[in-house]
Amino acid sequence: MPKTSARLLSLLSLLQARRDWPGALLAERLEVSARTVRRDVDRLRELGYPIVAFKGPDGGYRLDAGTELPPLLFDDEQAVALAVALQTAATSGVGIEEAAARALNTVRQVMPARLRRRVDTLQVTAVEPPEARPGPQVGGGVLVALSAAVHAREVLRFDYPPASPAHAAGGGPDAPPPRRVQPHHLVTWGGRWYLVAWDLDREDWRTFRADRITPRTPTGPRFTPRELPGGDVAAFVAARFRGSGASGGWLCRGEVILDLPATTVSRYARDGVVEELGPDRCRLVLGSWSWPGLAASIGGFDADIEVVGPAELKDAFARLARRYANAAADAPATPPSP
Repeated sequence: MPKTSARLLSLLSLLQARRDWPGALLAERLEVSARTVRRDVDRLRELGYPIVAFKGPDGGYRLDAGTELPPLLFDDEQAVALAVALQTAATSGVGIEEAAARALNTVRQVMPARLRRRVDTLQVTAVEPPEARPGPQVGGGVLVALSAAVHAREVLRFDYPPASPAHAAGGGPDAPPPRRVQPHHLVTWGGRWYLVAWDLDREDWRTFRADRITPRTPTGPRFTPRELPGGDVAAFVAARFRGSGASGGWLCRGEVILDLPATTVSRYARDGVVEELGPDRCRLVLGSWSWPGLAASIGGFDADIEVVGPAELKDAFARLARRYANAAADAPATPPSP
Protein backbone atom coordinates (compact mmCIF):
# COMPACT_ATOMS: atom_id res chain seq x y z
CA MET A 1 0.00 0.00 0.00
CA PRO A 2 1.43 3.44 -0.88
CA LYS A 3 2.68 5.41 2.10
CA THR A 4 0.15 8.21 1.59
CA SER A 5 -2.81 5.80 1.44
CA ALA A 6 -1.65 4.00 4.58
CA ARG A 7 -1.28 7.33 6.35
CA LEU A 8 -4.79 8.39 5.31
CA LEU A 9 -6.23 5.19 6.77
CA SER A 10 -4.31 5.78 10.00
CA LEU A 11 -5.56 9.36 10.16
CA LEU A 12 -9.15 8.25 9.59
CA SER A 13 -8.84 5.59 12.27
CA LEU A 14 -7.58 8.18 14.77
CA LEU A 15 -10.39 10.60 13.94
CA GLN A 16 -12.94 7.85 14.60
CA ALA A 17 -11.37 6.97 17.96
CA ARG A 18 -12.16 10.27 19.74
CA ARG A 19 -14.21 13.40 19.14
CA ASP A 20 -11.56 16.15 19.01
CA TRP A 21 -7.93 15.82 17.95
CA PRO A 22 -5.44 18.68 18.38
CA GLY A 23 -3.50 19.12 15.14
CA ALA A 24 -0.13 18.90 16.89
CA LEU A 25 -1.09 15.58 18.52
CA LEU A 26 -2.24 14.13 15.20
CA ALA A 27 1.05 15.14 13.60
CA GLU A 28 2.95 13.51 16.47
CA ARG A 29 0.97 10.27 16.27
CA LEU A 30 1.40 10.05 12.49
CA GLU A 31 5.06 11.19 12.65
CA VAL A 32 4.49 13.90 10.03
CA SER A 33 4.37 17.70 9.98
CA ALA A 34 1.28 19.78 10.73
CA ARG A 35 1.28 20.83 7.08
CA THR A 36 1.06 17.18 5.98
CA VAL A 37 -1.86 16.64 8.36
CA ARG A 38 -3.69 19.57 6.77
CA ARG A 39 -3.12 18.11 3.30
CA ASP A 40 -4.29 14.66 4.38
CA VAL A 41 -7.42 16.17 5.94
CA ASP A 42 -8.16 17.87 2.61
CA ARG A 43 -7.77 14.53 0.81
CA LEU A 44 -10.23 12.86 3.17
CA ARG A 45 -12.70 15.70 2.64
CA GLU A 46 -12.48 15.12 -1.12
CA LEU A 47 -13.42 11.46 -0.45
CA GLY A 48 -16.58 12.58 1.36
CA TYR A 49 -15.51 12.57 5.00
CA PRO A 50 -16.99 15.61 6.82
CA ILE A 51 -13.93 16.73 8.80
CA VAL A 52 -14.25 20.12 10.46
CA ALA A 53 -11.48 22.25 11.92
CA PHE A 54 -11.89 23.90 15.32
CA LYS A 55 -9.97 26.88 16.66
CA GLY A 56 -8.37 27.53 20.00
CA PRO A 57 -5.02 27.09 21.74
CA ASP A 58 -5.00 23.46 20.66
CA GLY A 59 -6.81 23.88 17.36
CA GLY A 60 -7.41 20.65 15.53
CA TYR A 61 -9.93 18.46 13.72
CA ARG A 62 -13.16 16.57 14.30
CA LEU A 63 -14.92 13.92 12.20
CA ASP A 64 -18.46 15.30 12.00
CA ALA A 65 -21.77 13.98 10.70
CA GLY A 66 -22.38 14.65 7.01
CA THR A 67 -25.19 14.61 4.45
CA GLU A 68 -23.89 11.53 2.61
CA LEU A 69 -22.41 8.25 3.77
CA PRO A 70 -18.67 8.20 2.99
CA PRO A 71 -16.55 5.05 2.81
CA LEU A 72 -16.37 3.43 6.24
CA LEU A 73 -13.42 1.89 8.04
CA PHE A 74 -13.91 -1.17 10.25
CA ASP A 75 -11.44 -3.28 12.15
CA ASP A 76 -11.56 -7.07 11.73
CA GLU A 77 -13.91 -7.80 14.64
CA GLN A 78 -16.27 -4.98 13.68
CA ALA A 79 -16.50 -6.27 10.12
CA VAL A 80 -17.34 -9.82 11.23
CA ALA A 81 -19.88 -8.55 13.80
CA LEU A 82 -21.53 -6.44 11.11
CA ALA A 83 -21.78 -9.41 8.75
CA VAL A 84 -23.38 -11.60 11.44
CA ALA A 85 -25.85 -8.85 12.36
CA LEU A 86 -26.87 -8.42 8.73
CA GLN A 87 -27.46 -12.16 8.37
CA THR A 88 -29.85 -12.17 11.35
CA ALA A 89 -31.70 -9.00 10.31
CA ALA A 90 -34.56 -11.06 8.87
CA THR A 91 -35.88 -11.82 12.37
CA SER A 92 -36.02 -8.20 13.56
CA GLY A 93 -39.66 -7.66 12.62
CA VAL A 94 -38.63 -4.87 10.27
CA GLY A 95 -38.89 -5.34 6.50
CA ILE A 96 -35.21 -4.87 5.73
CA GLU A 97 -34.22 -8.32 4.48
CA GLU A 98 -33.41 -7.19 0.93
CA ALA A 99 -31.52 -4.12 2.12
CA ALA A 100 -29.61 -6.25 4.63
CA ALA A 101 -28.65 -8.74 1.92
CA ARG A 102 -27.39 -5.94 -0.34
CA ALA A 103 -25.47 -4.37 2.54
CA LEU A 104 -23.88 -7.73 3.39
CA ASN A 105 -22.83 -8.20 -0.23
CA THR A 106 -21.33 -4.68 -0.30
CA VAL A 107 -19.38 -5.24 2.90
CA ARG A 108 -18.17 -8.65 1.75
CA GLN A 109 -16.84 -7.31 -1.56
CA VAL A 110 -14.47 -4.85 0.12
CA MET A 111 -13.26 -7.26 2.80
CA PRO A 112 -9.75 -8.66 2.60
CA ALA A 113 -9.58 -12.34 1.74
CA ARG A 114 -8.90 -13.47 5.31
CA LEU A 115 -12.10 -11.80 6.59
CA ARG A 116 -14.16 -12.91 3.61
CA ARG A 117 -13.31 -16.53 4.41
CA ARG A 118 -14.39 -16.04 8.04
CA VAL A 119 -17.68 -14.46 7.03
CA ASP A 120 -18.40 -17.15 4.43
CA THR A 121 -18.05 -19.84 7.09
CA LEU A 122 -20.43 -17.96 9.41
CA GLN A 123 -23.71 -18.98 7.82
CA VAL A 124 -26.28 -18.04 10.46
CA THR A 125 -29.79 -19.48 10.38
CA ALA A 126 -32.17 -17.80 12.83
CA VAL A 127 -34.77 -20.25 14.15
CA GLU A 128 -37.55 -18.80 16.28
CA PRO A 129 -39.26 -20.85 19.02
CA PRO A 130 -42.94 -21.67 18.36
CA GLU A 131 -44.16 -19.27 21.07
CA ALA A 132 -42.30 -16.36 19.45
CA ARG A 133 -44.46 -16.19 16.36
CA PRO A 134 -43.32 -13.00 14.63
CA GLY A 135 -46.04 -10.61 13.53
CA PRO A 136 -46.29 -8.77 10.23
CA GLN A 137 -43.16 -6.87 9.35
CA VAL A 138 -42.90 -3.12 9.69
CA GLY A 139 -41.07 -0.92 7.23
CA GLY A 140 -37.92 0.64 8.62
CA GLY A 141 -39.09 4.06 7.45
CA VAL A 142 -42.30 3.72 9.48
CA LEU A 143 -40.40 2.91 12.67
CA VAL A 144 -38.05 5.84 12.09
CA ALA A 145 -41.01 8.21 11.54
CA LEU A 146 -42.82 6.99 14.67
CA SER A 147 -39.71 7.14 16.81
CA ALA A 148 -38.90 10.66 15.57
CA ALA A 149 -42.38 11.89 16.46
CA VAL A 150 -42.11 10.34 19.93
CA HIS A 151 -38.77 12.01 20.62
CA ALA A 152 -39.82 15.36 19.11
CA ARG A 153 -43.17 15.27 21.00
CA GLU A 154 -45.05 16.26 17.86
CA VAL A 155 -48.65 15.41 17.00
CA LEU A 156 -48.70 12.57 14.49
CA ARG A 157 -51.25 11.97 11.72
CA PHE A 158 -51.51 8.58 10.06
CA ASP A 159 -53.84 6.29 8.14
CA TYR A 160 -54.93 3.25 10.14
CA PRO A 161 -57.21 0.85 8.24
CA PRO A 162 -59.49 -1.48 10.20
CA ALA A 163 -58.27 -5.00 10.88
CA SER A 164 -61.09 -6.49 8.83
CA PRO A 165 -59.89 -7.24 5.26
CA ALA A 166 -63.27 -6.09 3.94
CA HIS A 167 -62.54 -2.57 5.17
CA ALA A 168 -58.76 -2.55 4.84
CA ALA A 169 -58.60 -0.71 1.51
CA GLY A 170 -57.80 2.95 2.00
CA GLY A 171 -58.39 5.98 -0.14
CA GLY A 172 -62.05 5.26 -1.04
CA PRO A 173 -65.11 7.20 0.09
CA ASP A 174 -65.63 4.80 2.99
CA ALA A 175 -62.03 4.94 4.17
CA PRO A 176 -61.70 6.06 7.80
CA PRO A 177 -60.26 9.53 8.41
CA PRO A 178 -56.63 9.85 9.49
CA ARG A 179 -55.93 9.36 13.18
CA ARG A 180 -54.49 12.28 15.15
CA VAL A 181 -52.48 11.29 18.19
CA GLN A 182 -49.87 12.45 20.66
CA PRO A 183 -47.26 9.65 20.38
CA HIS A 184 -45.66 8.61 23.65
CA HIS A 185 -43.86 5.26 23.32
CA LEU A 186 -42.79 2.80 20.64
CA VAL A 187 -42.76 -0.70 22.13
CA THR A 188 -42.75 -4.37 21.17
CA TRP A 189 -45.14 -7.01 22.50
CA GLY A 190 -45.31 -10.64 21.41
CA GLY A 191 -43.14 -10.08 18.33
CA ARG A 192 -45.05 -7.01 17.09
CA TRP A 193 -44.33 -3.29 17.20
CA TYR A 194 -46.91 -0.96 18.75
CA LEU A 195 -47.32 2.79 19.18
CA VAL A 196 -48.73 3.93 22.52
CA ALA A 197 -50.44 7.30 22.06
CA TRP A 198 -53.18 9.65 23.26
CA ASP A 199 -55.91 9.74 20.61
CA LEU A 200 -56.94 13.39 20.22
CA ASP A 201 -60.29 12.64 18.59
CA ARG A 202 -61.36 9.88 20.98
CA GLU A 203 -59.76 11.56 24.00
CA ASP A 204 -58.34 8.31 25.31
CA TRP A 205 -55.18 6.22 25.32
CA ARG A 206 -54.75 3.79 22.44
CA THR A 207 -52.22 1.20 21.24
CA PHE A 208 -51.73 1.01 17.46
CA ARG A 209 -50.06 -1.79 15.52
CA ALA A 210 -47.12 -0.25 13.69
CA ASP A 211 -47.49 -2.55 10.67
CA ARG A 212 -50.90 -0.97 9.94
CA ILE A 213 -49.72 2.63 10.32
CA THR A 214 -49.04 4.82 7.28
CA PRO A 215 -47.65 8.12 8.60
CA ARG A 216 -48.71 11.39 7.00
CA THR A 217 -46.57 14.49 6.68
CA PRO A 218 -46.01 17.01 7.99
CA THR A 219 -46.28 16.26 11.68
CA GLY A 220 -48.35 18.55 13.86
CA PRO A 221 -47.48 20.96 16.66
CA ARG A 222 -45.43 20.05 19.70
CA PHE A 223 -47.27 18.94 22.82
CA THR A 224 -46.66 18.52 26.52
CA PRO A 225 -46.70 14.78 27.27
CA ARG A 226 -49.53 13.43 29.40
CA GLU A 227 -48.87 10.92 32.14
CA LEU A 228 -49.85 7.35 31.35
CA PRO A 229 -52.37 5.72 33.69
CA GLY A 230 -50.27 4.31 36.48
CA GLY A 231 -47.21 6.12 35.13
CA ASP A 232 -45.68 2.88 33.79
CA VAL A 233 -45.79 2.14 30.05
CA ALA A 234 -44.97 -1.55 30.59
CA ALA A 235 -47.80 -2.09 33.08
CA PHE A 236 -50.15 -0.10 30.86
CA VAL A 237 -49.41 -2.17 27.75
CA ALA A 238 -49.56 -5.46 29.66
CA ALA A 239 -52.92 -4.52 31.17
CA ARG A 240 -54.34 -3.51 27.78
CA PHE A 241 -53.41 -6.82 26.18
CA ARG A 242 -54.65 -8.82 29.14
CA GLY A 243 -57.92 -6.90 29.17
CA SER A 244 -57.65 -5.65 32.73
CA GLY A 245 -56.39 -2.75 34.77
CA ALA A 246 -53.91 -4.94 36.60
CA SER A 247 -50.19 -4.72 36.19
CA GLY A 248 -49.95 -7.99 34.30
CA GLY A 249 -50.79 -10.73 36.80
CA TRP A 250 -47.23 -11.74 37.78
CA LEU A 251 -46.28 -11.90 41.44
CA CYS A 252 -42.94 -10.26 40.66
CA ARG A 253 -42.34 -7.59 38.03
CA GLY A 254 -39.10 -5.74 37.47
CA GLU A 255 -37.60 -3.16 35.16
CA VAL A 256 -34.07 -3.17 33.75
CA ILE A 257 -32.05 -1.50 31.02
CA LEU A 258 -30.10 -3.83 28.72
CA ASP A 259 -27.22 -3.01 26.40
CA LEU A 260 -28.92 -4.78 23.50
CA PRO A 261 -31.09 -3.60 20.58
CA ALA A 262 -34.84 -3.66 21.25
CA THR A 263 -35.35 -5.87 18.19
CA THR A 264 -33.09 -8.54 19.70
CA VAL A 265 -34.64 -8.48 23.17
CA SER A 266 -38.23 -8.47 21.89
CA ARG A 267 -37.77 -11.85 20.19
CA TYR A 268 -37.16 -13.57 23.54
CA ALA A 269 -39.01 -11.37 26.03
CA ARG A 270 -42.19 -13.48 25.96
CA ASP A 271 -44.92 -11.19 27.31
CA GLY A 272 -42.43 -8.59 28.51
CA VAL A 273 -42.56 -5.02 27.26
CA VAL A 274 -39.52 -3.67 25.43
CA GLU A 275 -38.93 0.03 24.77
CA GLU A 276 -36.18 1.26 22.47
CA LEU A 277 -33.75 3.71 24.11
CA GLY A 278 -31.13 3.77 21.36
CA PRO A 279 -29.54 1.62 18.66
CA ASP A 280 -28.02 -0.79 21.19
CA ARG A 281 -29.96 -0.03 24.36
CA CYS A 282 -33.49 -0.80 25.53
CA ARG A 283 -35.76 -0.92 28.57
CA LEU A 284 -37.30 -4.28 29.51
CA VAL A 285 -40.15 -4.84 31.97
CA LEU A 286 -40.72 -8.51 32.68
CA GLY A 287 -42.65 -10.63 35.16
CA SER A 288 -42.05 -13.99 36.83
CA TRP A 289 -43.29 -16.18 39.66
CA SER A 290 -40.29 -15.29 41.88
CA TRP A 291 -37.58 -12.64 42.10
CA PRO A 292 -34.70 -15.12 41.60
CA GLY A 293 -36.58 -16.60 38.63
CA LEU A 294 -36.98 -13.12 37.15
CA ALA A 295 -33.30 -12.29 37.70
CA ALA A 296 -32.25 -15.57 36.08
CA SER A 297 -34.49 -14.89 33.06
CA ILE A 298 -33.01 -11.44 32.56
CA GLY A 299 -29.49 -12.77 33.00
CA GLY A 300 -30.12 -15.08 30.06
CA PHE A 301 -29.84 -12.13 27.67
CA ASP A 302 -26.05 -12.15 28.26
CA ALA A 303 -25.67 -8.35 28.29
CA ASP A 304 -24.79 -5.60 30.74
CA ILE A 305 -27.77 -4.94 33.02
CA GLU A 306 -28.86 -1.80 34.85
CA VAL A 307 -31.59 -2.56 37.40
CA VAL A 308 -34.16 0.23 37.53
CA GLY A 309 -36.24 -1.48 40.20
CA PRO A 310 -37.60 -2.64 42.48
CA ALA A 311 -35.16 -3.33 45.31
CA GLU A 312 -36.30 -6.97 45.46
CA LEU A 313 -34.94 -7.54 41.97
CA LYS A 314 -31.55 -6.06 42.92
CA ASP A 315 -31.45 -8.33 45.97
CA ALA A 316 -32.28 -11.33 43.77
CA PHE A 317 -29.36 -10.54 41.45
CA ALA A 318 -27.06 -10.32 44.49
CA ARG A 319 -28.27 -13.70 45.81
CA LEU A 320 -27.80 -15.33 42.42
CA ALA A 321 -24.32 -13.82 42.11
CA ARG A 322 -23.28 -15.35 45.43
CA ARG A 323 -24.91 -18.66 44.56
CA TYR A 324 -23.21 -18.86 41.16
CA ALA A 325 -19.86 -17.85 42.64
CA ASN A 326 -20.13 -20.62 45.24
CA ALA A 327 -21.11 -23.12 42.56
CA ALA A 328 -18.08 -22.19 40.50
CA ALA A 329 -15.76 -22.43 43.50
CA ASP A 330 -17.12 -25.87 44.48
CA ALA A 331 -17.16 -27.25 40.96
CA PRO A 332 -15.17 -30.50 40.69
CA ALA A 333 -12.09 -30.66 38.55
CA THR A 334 -12.48 -31.72 34.95
CA PRO A 335 -12.64 -35.54 34.91
CA PRO A 336 -9.80 -37.30 33.17
CA SER A 337 -10.33 -38.50 29.63
CA PRO A 338 -11.35 -42.20 29.39
